[in-house]
Amino acid sequence: MIRWLACFLILLPAAQAQAHPHVFVDTALRVEIDEAGRATGIEVSWSYDDFFTLLIFEDMGLDPDGDAELTEAELAALQGFDLDNWPEDFEGDLYVYAGEQKLALGTPEPRGVRVENGRIVSAHYRPLPEPPAADGLRILQYDPTYYVAYEVTRGVELPAPCRAEVTKPDLDAAAEAMKQELATVPEDAFEVMEVGDLYADRVAISCDPSS
Repeated sequence: MIRWLACFLILLPAAQAQAHPHVFVDTALRVEIDEAGRATGIEVSWSYDDFFTLLIFEDMGLDPDGDAELTEAELAALQGFDLDNWPEDFEGDLYVYAGEQKLALGTPEPRGVRVENGRIVSAHYRPLPEPPAADGLRILQYDPTYYVAYEVTRGVELPAPCRAEVTKPDLDAAAEAMKQELATVPEDAFEVMEVGDLYADRVAISCDPSS
């Protein structure tokens, strides 16, 4: 996601570290599938929480009247705000697996931004350079550091005969795993714990055989 979010992150001693997100994003996914049943890319839509939206407006000098309605010029300035300056090792908080193999995703392509119900909603597209069979794909949306909490609450769109099942994380199991991880770190150490996958929604795609 936005790498400059890291400037808001305060590193705590490991003994104080907790899985506590600061930005909340409702995600929608649209999986493109070709006639051969291969997934060719994924459109990702992020709806940011109200408070983070306000921070972005203030940081960029947008919406000075506070009505959460942007002018055409302000929307133009906002375009691509969360795609700028992605470092080479940033995976976009989107992970796609065929079996146990993690698939490479292409460079993000902006697909527009708008403000809806006082929240920034942005979209981008990630191509799959080597399209895999859609059947059996798994998609995870998470920030490894869990600074950003994603939930796939806005649906997964894909063409028939394929369908998607979203499985929510086991929060009790995640808390126990977090506790065990903390126990391995010295109390005076500073640690950015990568536990976001424990809290990730998991999307499983299945496709019926074509008739």
